[in-house]
Amino acid sequence: MKPLHIRLTTTASLVLLIALSRFLPHPPNATPVMAMALFGGALFERKWLGLVVPVLAMLLSDALIGFHGTMGAVYGSLALAWLIGAVALRKPTFGWVVAGSVSASILFFLITNFAVWYGSSYYPQTAAGLLGCYTAGLAFYNNQSFFLNGLVGDLFFSGLLFGGYALLQRRFPVLRPSLA
Repeated sequence: MKPLHIRLTTTASLVLLIALSRFLPHPPNATPVMAMALFGGALFERKWLGLVVPVLAMLLSDALIGFHGTMGAVYGSLALAWLIGAVALRKPTFGWVVAGSVSASILFFLITNFAVWYGSSYYPQTAAGLLGCYTAGLAFYNNQSFFLNGLVGDLFFSGLLFGGYALLQRRFPVLRPSLA
């Protein structure tokens, strides 16, 4: 198989796997999409593909799940996670991957909850309403917290992607970055 075909097949496979992951049973907000944005920003040779993969996966799955009013905030958060990967994780280490993943999770929580507050009649458009919206995202309902689920999911999938890739680089030297 030619290198271009391998890259296209890999990219298409990632899009489909990430999109499908949103249909599998999982805790709310615990999907590999944010981790894929970090990973793509950090390690994709063509940086723009690192953003296209998670965005296409979201668009594909959102077309089936349903579009919603806070999509701009969600997709904007993905772009910020991609930017964190592209800037801070060019040479990923365990500590930087954890910091990038935690940062992406916090940004996602802050941005999307702000969008929910701003675009909703459920919360009063006051500072207290905004605080109530953030508190609801942190709170535990049925032993689950939207923020904590997202954080744990992002850390797990980031570890899986970055760690798995590091193991593959050891096994297949062709995946190692060149020193030139």
